[in-house]
Amino acid sequence: MSNALVVPPFAQLKVGTHRVSVLRDGDQTFTAMLGAIRAAQRTICLETYIFQEDHTGKRFIEALLERAQAGVEVSLLVDGWGTGNLSAELKQRFRAAGVKWLVFGPVRFSRRLERWVSRLRRRDHRKILVVDGKVGFTGGLNIADAYAGDEVGGGRWRDTHVRVDGHAALELQALFLETWRKYRGPALDVTRYSSPPREAPSGIRVVANNFGRANRDIRRAYQQAFNRAQSRIAVMNAYFVPPSRLLKTLRHAVRKGVQVSIIIGAATDVKLVLLASRHLYARLLRSGVRLYEWEERVLHAKTAVIDGRWSTIGSANLDSLSLQANLEVNVVIEDAAVGEAMERMFEEDLKKTREVTLDWVKERPWLERSFWWLAYQVRHWL
Repeated sequence: MSNALVVPPFAQLKVGTHRVSVLRDGDQTFTAMLGAIRAAQRTICLETYIFQEDHTGKRFIEALLERAQAGVEVSLLVDGWGTGNLSAELKQRFRAAGVKWLVFGPVRFSRRLERWVSRLRRRDHRKILVVDGKVGFTGGLNIADAYAGDEVGGGRWRDTHVRVDGHAALELQALFLETWRKYRGPALDVTRYSSPPREAPSGIRVVANNFGRANRDIRRAYQQAFNRAQSRIAVMNAYFVPPSRLLKTLRHAVRKGVQVSIIIGAATDVKLVLLASRHLYARLLRSGVRLYEWEERVLHAKTAVIDGRWSTIGSANLDSLSLQANLEVNVVIEDAAVGEAMERMFEEDLKKTREVTLDWVKERPWLERSFWWLAYQVRHWL
């Protein structure tokens, strides 16, 4: 049993029939997720882009194995690029305990490079945990030490997750089951799972990107929210290279008097994305958008709050891969109390940033700015 610290959520709130917990970083998120897993009675559905067999991963592995041995149906869905294949030892342990697993899009070289590259771009980037169809989690955190705290020697990446108790958990479960069946995961006991009712309660929505016609639903949700903004848009995004339509919407919001503030990760695990983001700085700054770079530790969060009422937390970055190519999921919450908590979190994070000015951009050497331009040209593949 791990002796890691138990950390309470950043905020716990009531939204209609839901209970919502806003979770900041790995200490809060892993505490809540592991607690939910250990309390499972019927089903556990866990979907993640990265599942490392490190210290953090082993905590989850032991919790999943214990519940499976107790008769809970445990299903694990991981991405074939983000995670790779599970180790032979882990597969053997899962098989003995009855844990079912599926690797989405195992990376195999194709005879045609074009086909292989196309498949490589289509990843399962979602982060979903649903327990008993009642408790759901989603956000930006993967299962890895990079997100854990100091007490386990973790990387302390800055990220945000959300726990929802109520109808939205069934919606997250339905997304998981849809992917599981479509990509031929092992047979599940269908009697253990309930379907969400057709009429969803107001206040909380699950918005997901799928391949095909529904691959831009998250972008549309952002677009509509930006268009409706009256006073303030606050965005925190790890990889910020949005399509032209979203950029135009943000600039239009400033012209109608909306304060637009964006925190972008300068401490990042994908340096090329930061360079592509910086290519947009001058255009955004001239339009009146305020930009801030997060330099403290790696930023991986994907959140926004608008007018202190519309909030989103999820797996989708504002870039081409998330908005057009990957499986993604965000929770959208329209509630003043949650909005206040998200505003407070944004303001706390803002204190740890450096504001970007137009003078700073102009003072960058021409060679550096050339690299920004080059990175932006390949933004669709980053």
